[in-house]
Parts: sequence; C-alpha cells; structure tokens
Amino acid sequence: MSDAIKHECGLAFIRLRKPLQHYHQKYGTAFYGINKLFLLMEKQHNRGQDGAGVAAIKLDPKPGENYIDRQRSTDKQAISRIFGGIHKGYQSAVDKDATIVGDVDRQKSEVPFLGEVLLGHLRYATYGAGGLENCHPRRRLSNWITRNLVLAGNFNMTNVDELFALLVSIGQHPKEHSDTMTVLEKIGHYLDVENDRLRQIHTQLGYTDAQITNLIGEKLDVREILRMSALDFDGGYAFAGLIGHGDAFVLRDPAGIRPCFWYADDEFVVAASERPAIQTAFGVKTDAVQELRPGHALIVRKNGSFTEEQVREPVEKRSCSFERIYFSRGSDRDVYRERIALGRNVVPAIMEAVDHDLQNTVFSFIPNTAEVACYGMLKGLEDELNKTKERLILDLGPAPAPGKLREILGMRPRLEKVAIKDAKLRTFITADVARDELVAHVYDITYGSVRPGQDNLVVIDDSIVRGTTLRQSILKMLDRLEPKRIVVVSSAPQIRFPDCYGIDMAKLGDLVAFQAAIALLRETKRENIIDDVYERCLANIGKPLSPLPGDPQGNGAPSPWVDNVVQDIYAPFTAEQISAKITELLTPEGTNAEVRIVYQSIDGLRAACPQHTGDWYFTGNYPTPGGNRMVNRAFINWKEGKNVRAY
Repeated sequence: MSDAIKHECGLAFIRLRKPLQHYHQKYGTAFYGINKLFLLMEKQHNRGQDGAGVAAIKLDPKPGENYIDRQRSTDKQAISRIFGGIHKGYQSAVDKDATIVGDVDRQKSEVPFLGEVLLGHLRYATYGAGGLENCHPRRRLSNWITRNLVLAGNFNMTNVDELFALLVSIGQHPKEHSDTMTVLEKIGHYLDVENDRLRQIHTQLGYTDAQITNLIGEKLDVREILRMSALDFDGGYAFAGLIGHGDAFVLRDPAGIRPCFWYADDEFVVAASERPAIQTAFGVKTDAVQELRPGHALIVRKNGSFTEEQVREPVEKRSCSFERIYFSRGSDRDVYRERIALGRNVVPAIMEAVDHDLQNTVFSFIPNTAEVACYGMLKGLEDELNKTKERLILDLGPAPAPGKLREILGMRPRLEKVAIKDAKLRTFITADVARDELVAHVYDITYGSVRPGQDNLVVIDDSIVRGTTLRQSILKMLDRLEPKRIVVVSSAPQIRFPDCYGIDMAKLGDLVAFQAAIALLRETKRENIIDDVYERCLANIGKPLSPLPGDPQGNGAPSPWVDNVVQDIYAPFTAEQISAKITELLTPEGTNAEVRIVYQSIDGLRAACPQHTGDWYFTGNYPTPGGNRMVNRAFINWKEGKNVRAY
C-alpha cells in the first residue's frame, strides 16, 4: 500500500506448562519463555510500531513478593528496549550475587518478569493518543490476588459510548473514555462479581478467609465472566487477559473479524495474531497451529489445563479480507497463496488496459508489500502469453524454421524493478509546496527499464486508499521514464467505506473512491442523492443497533434498525465509471503519459480469499450493526464539513 495506513495491533501470549526448572534444565535458561515471547513479538513487528508492552505473572508467590510485572515503551525500537531492560534486571541480580545463576527458585523470586504466564502487545495508535499510558497491557490491580486483571489485545469497539454508560449505571466512575478501559473495567466488574459469589458460598460453608482465596482461584468460572462481559461488545476483537493468581484467556469476536491463532503441547500454550509467528518461534508445522474459533475463548487454568470454549454465539464468519491483501505477513502459507491469486485474478483487466500488447509492456510493483501479488500477476500473464505462443506456433505449420520457433518460445512478460523506495520521508519542512516536492522523490526509478514512447508501464499495488502518494509521488516518478501509458493496478477492489474495527480508515472523505463517486454525482446533476442519503443518515441517529439490519418483513416499511444508507452513493455508477473518475482525480497536472487505474473485482477478491469474507471496505456490508452506525456518522461528518473520526 503506497499510502501510509496504520492498522490493528499484534498479540502474543505464552503459558509455560512446566516449572521454570524444567526449561532451565532442558534449554539452559529459565528465561526460555521470555526469549520465546521476544521472538513471537519480533515476528509480528509489522503489526505495531507506535509502542509495545510486556506483562508477566508468577504463579504461587509468597505474600509480600511482587508477582505482576509490566513494562511498556513508545521507543522506535520498543521491543528491543523492553526485553533489553528485562535482561538487565537479571544481570543486575547476577552482579549482586553470582550464585543466583544456578538457583531458579531465587531467580523467580528476585528477578522481574521471570514468570510462567506471559503477555506481549504491539501497538498501532489507530485512535486516541499514542503515549505510554495508552500502550497495552493495561492493569486493574487489587490486593486480592484473584481480582487482579491484565489485558492486551487487537480490538476496536464501535459502541464505546454504550459500554461507558453501562459502567456508570452499575456505579463505576471510569477514569477515561476509551474502548480499552471500558473492556478492562467490564471484565473486571464481572471478575469481582464472580469473586464475591464464590466468597459468599464458601463463607457460608465455614471456610477461613485464607482458604477461600485459594478456593476462588481453583473455581473461578472464567467462561461465565467472559460471557457476561462480552454480551454488549460490538466490534472486532482478539484480546488476552491474565488473572492475578494464574488463570488466563484469549477471546475472539463472534464474526472472527480480527485474527487469532494458538498452539499447545506439553510445555506451552501459545496464542498470537499471526500463525507464522507461532510456527517460527516454536518450530511447528502449519497444520499444528489452530485458529481460535469465532465467539470462543482459549481458557488456560492455573494448573496448566486448557480448553477452547464458546463464549458468544458465533455469527456468519466475516474475517477481515484486508488482512489477506496487506496486513498479515506474507510468510503465512495461505496468505501467500491468496496474494498470488489476487495478482492472477486481475490479469484480464490488465490485458484490456494494455490492449493485449504484452510485447510492448513492462510490469513492476510498488511498494514491496505488493511483491507477492506481482508474482501472481506474472503467472497469469504467462498463461495469457502461452495462448499467444500456441497460436503463433500453429501458424508456422508442420515444419517451422528453428529461428522463428526459438523467437516465439523466448517470448515472456517483461518484469523489471522499476521503483525503489530510498528512505522514509522526514517531514521537517512544513511548507506545503516544499514538502510536496520532497514527497515526489520518496521513490527513485530505474532509468532505462522502459523504452520511451514505446512501452506501456504496468505497476501493481496491493491497494489504493487515499491515493495521495500515487498523485504526489508515484505517477510523477513513473512519468519520468516516458512510457506511452501508465497502468496502476490495485490487487484490492475500490475501497469505498471506512473501517471501525481497528484499521485507520475512519474518515469517509479521505477515500478516493468516495471522492470520485461524489464528483460523478455532481457532474451528472444528481446531487439530490447526496442530500437524500444525508437525511436518511440523520434519521438513523438514535435507532437501536440490531444483528438483522434492514426490513426483515420485506414490506417496504422504514427500517427500525440502523442501515448503511451510504451504499446508495455508489449505486448509480459502474465500477469502471468510478475507476475512470479516480484516474482523473489522481493524475497529476502535466503528466505526459496516458494514465489508467485498474482495480480488482469483488468476484476476484472473493475467489482469491474465500475464507475471509469481511469485505465491508469494498461493499459496505459490515459484519456488526455498529459498522452501519459508524458509516452513517462518517457521512454526516463529511456532509457537515467536520474533519473528525466517526467512532
């Protein structure tokens, strides 16, 4: 993606199922789990570069000893800084008394973070401030060991206002208005309720207070705590929680919007946002890693046992397709295959855009994240070229001249490394004209890769969101190569609708597809559609959320629920008409080459990613009711000239 888009965070959870002495004896260090957590986070650094955090819980601490450790950082090298600090703590203990090296019990008691339950998080600040206090993990502390809660995750709630009001209604006074705090406090509330329930029962049975604390730790109904907490959650989420005495959980939303995977053996229970991170860190095969089922929680008890239990009724699975196009690491087996298919599936549109002239067309990709889609495109082009070769060879007759045959067999798509990104632009110049001049040179080009005035130049991008970099930098740069035609290909369909589940696309007016649709409505004298959509968005304010948006009776009556009425902005136009207008909007003044912008079709996306049907960015079919409310708010904000987020 040539535009800089921040997105959902990364989660890493490890539960050691053996005593620390086991890892010291087998692997040579009691820090084996911490080292694995470091690797698990490093292999997901693509998911968060605004900050990171780590928490650890030590099982069976003695009263008076610290058993919950947490460290967070917003440093540019946050992971290294955090884990460097953790190991400095160990080295300080060694420097103080070298005999601690062989004494694992003393290490656990005296060295911070040397626990059995570990939680890591990588953050992209998609909403709110990016300061240290906003980094996960977040804590809810108590002197009662079974009431402590540590939480981190990859999530965004669309109904924070309702969740906040619910906390107030039960008597709480939350210190901030954020989805992280409301989720933490809601789970914390039902953790308190469960503690109180068990304490009351066992008090009546005559147990002492000390005995009751131990019994609560054994009998906490973690599934029920999560079930009650998550009843009102509307959003995409995959988060993990640690309870002070040692129970832990990882919970995923009912539509499976946000990704989560887990693996377990007799030494570990592990969960992460990315499957290949688990594979690399623990050396396991693809099929050994399980996907956490939507609406389910992986619950790990203090005794090391674990279960995957349903917490909320799963709905139609709508896993995020943008994960497959861009966000997830391409080293995942299935993601790699899907990106190959995305590139292959857009080939028919590319062939039309270059008038089927492969001989005079150069192919490339921008940026590096589009490289795998480029391979898929190349495979599709080879298939097209093989058809041409077959026809030409048959035309040669039964006794072809060897030279002519070699010439035909030597035909192949012309793939070149056309663009190179030198460095991330530092915005130390604030004047717009000067900054735009610098932006135009973020990428450099390979001179001589295109025959001036003769070749078409096709570059594939994984997606086009705002088009700012395309207009300010890439098209100007490519035009310097003097191709006769520039074709920019998006392996994703047109991004028409904002996101509210953790990806930083919250403003409708920023999306170039929306800008194009509005421009077409005005050009064709259909501004009344804009006004009508605005009025219906206003009418939706105050309507209740519903899992069944629309008119279930089909009788044409106004819907009692919140609908996505913004879809009607696009209804009068074909995808090709909108693409043509996007091309017009993004082509810089003075461009000599003809420019065309080609998008993946919705059918092509679904064929490439059949298991990830969360395509609301492209279709407006949101997986939760809160998405419909958000997009209506986004339209109202745009119409009223408010440059604010819709959630």
